[in-house]
Amino acid sequence: MSSAAAGKFQDHYEVLGIDPKADSDSVQRAYTKLAQKYHPGNLDTGDQEKFEAVNLAFEILSDPILRPEFDRVKGVPDDAGPPKFSGMDFFTNLGRGTGLRTALLCVLYDRRRNKPFTPSLSMRQIENIVEGTPAELTFVLWFLKQRTFIASDDKSSLQITVVGMDFLEANPPDPKLVMPFIKLTGMVGSKEAAEAEEAVAVEETAPVAVAAQPTVTGTSAAAREGLTALGALNRALSRTREAAADLAEQEANQEVN
Repeated sequence: MSSAAAGKFQDHYEVLGIDPKADSDSVQRAYTKLAQKYHPGNLDTGDQEKFEAVNLAFEILSDPILRPEFDRVKGVPDDAGPPKFSGMDFFTNLGRGTGLRTALLCVLYDRRRNKPFTPSLSMRQIENIVEGTPAELTFVLWFLKQRTFIASDDKSSLQITVVGMDFLEANPPDPKLVMPFIKLTGMVGSKEAAEAEEAVAVEETAPVAVAAQPTVTGTSAAAREGLTALGALNRALSRTREAAADLAEQEANQEVN
């Protein structure tokens, strides 16, 4: 964790210039903008002290465990009204939480296996892959951290631990339990799958084309012979019709005489 503001209270929301109710996307955007502005390598606006303060604020506010703790210290008010039991929703969410925890473990295991040099995922990246509300994800991450199945790196991104990998391998998850929590846009080949579905839909609604009648376009010997014979037949028929017409005319003249 950064050493900025060590020994004194720092209002992380004020440092990043965001509201205490800001979502993770807002936290990320504010951090990116200020980190670039105060980075010591920025010759115009670089400031080491402010840069460390921004890093500390991001580390706290992007962590689903540390942020609620900071909110309690700062005195961020909870939702108004007395606490109430969720009722039947509690039992539904109980099963949903199991699926969501397993799905997140699968995502982080997959990341560790396919990207061993960059095994961590930020909260924003996880939200782009896993289907869950911010409250659900916060609860699930708390549980997985308490079980030491996942851990945060020095940038507050998340990665699976050896304990988490052992648990997943010892308890192979059912795809039917996991896949409902994975967004289509968060899967490999999602673009290709969407294009394939679109192509199928177009094919199903496209009108059936009427086959064109075959035409003779070649100049093979057989084709030439056929055309020559046809022409001769037409000429013979024409001469026959002309001769019949002449004969009829002669018979008519004889009858008149």
